[in-house]
Amino acid sequence: MKPKILLVNPAVFDFAAYDFWLRPYGLLSVAGRLRGRADFLLFDYLDRLHPFYAGREKLRSDRWGRGRFHSEIIPNPQPLKDIARHYRRFGLPRGLFQEFLRANRPADFVLVQTVMTYWYPGVAEVIEDIRSAWPGAKIILGGNYVTVCPSHAEKLDADLLVCGTSLEPLWDFIGLAGEPNQPGLWEIYPELRTGALKLTEGCPFNCSYCSVPKVYGKFRPRPLERSLAELDLLIKEGAADIAFYDDALLCEPDSVFVPFLNEVVKRNIKVNFHSPNALNARLLTARLAELMHRSGFRTFYLGFESASEKWQTRTGSKVTSGELAAAVRNLKSAGVEPGGITAYQILGHPDNDIQQLEESMRFVNSLGIRGMLADFSPIPGTPDGARCGRWVDMAEPLLHNKTAFPIIALGFDETNRLKDLQRRLNRNPASAR
Repeated sequence: MKPKILLVNPAVFDFAAYDFWLRPYGLLSVAGRLRGRADFLLFDYLDRLHPFYAGREKLRSDRWGRGRFHSEIIPNPQPLKDIARHYRRFGLPRGLFQEFLRANRPADFVLVQTVMTYWYPGVAEVIEDIRSAWPGAKIILGGNYVTVCPSHAEKLDADLLVCGTSLEPLWDFIGLAGEPNQPGLWEIYPELRTGALKLTEGCPFNCSYCSVPKVYGKFRPRPLERSLAELDLLIKEGAADIAFYDDALLCEPDSVFVPFLNEVVKRNIKVNFHSPNALNARLLTARLAELMHRSGFRTFYLGFESASEKWQTRTGSKVTSGELAAAVRNLKSAGVEPGGITAYQILGHPDNDIQQLEESMRFVNSLGIRGMLADFSPIPGTPDGARCGRWVDMAEPLLHNKTAFPIIALGFDETNRLKDLQRRLNRNPASAR
């Protein structure tokens, strides 16, 4: 008899959250490996197409499938009580999940995805409801939070924590072995408009603020056939906008990325591709820019962080100002509209004194593209995270919050000033002063 497995993507407890092609990719990938060998149920708190919203609340999407979540204001938790922002619970109502549990026969196992360390209250809420309704179900947590903060995650009363990317502990626990080249279980959604893909794992860079090397390990391409099969499945299920979740999508492009895009062009596949996880501008050649645009890429997010050479060197030397400018020229020459190009810069980094953030913002603006401030989140186990104990208690994941940390490190007024400046610059590309 097949085991019954419930997949849960928890609600988000945060100051801000937006559906920026946000999908429980890791959870669906694990389930896909067990396709046909277990019976699955899904409860995705962040599914904006859930039938709950029919006739209740219209959650509109923009042209690329992004949009806001249902939310409710709740009291700030004690560690964040001094942050003058509304704290919210994003996602479907808790009562809907409780009704779901009462209406279904208990599962043998419950797999819960974790992402941001400071989103753990949503995970705790899921565990509490499972324990109440299905006391015999075995609860398994995986993802970034349990990998980065395993000691804290142990306090949440799960039966198994799966840290990192090795799934052997999971297979042993449930008594099944997964098939590695199966695509994610996207067909479990009754309606699908956006999806996600990964062609690679890990990252060859070692940026001082990033947890990818710890969580995902060394860079390695995935089999091309698997990636193409997942793309086919996503399109079959109705996805028109697909985001790449790779952390180094442009690394070693001839091994996977270029062959993948060539197949997209050859098959005349019509879908919109997006790159929210930041492309490395150093690797964005004219040839890649042309092929990406021709194959359907519509939004290009570039990792820049700072124009300061000193800051760049200290944090990993990922990309220089000249390399960003060259990447933008390549994209524009390929026919990409400037409005589709965005450069990320970090707000609230521990080395903000040498980051020259305002000058960096104006440099991005001078290229005629959009800038976006990415709030810094201190991550345990990273060099920069280790330095943040002077501002926050790193043992409390709520204090890793990316909205809160810049306010704590820079002050409320300075944080607001820089965000207001970014908005003004974006309204006047290449001309704001």
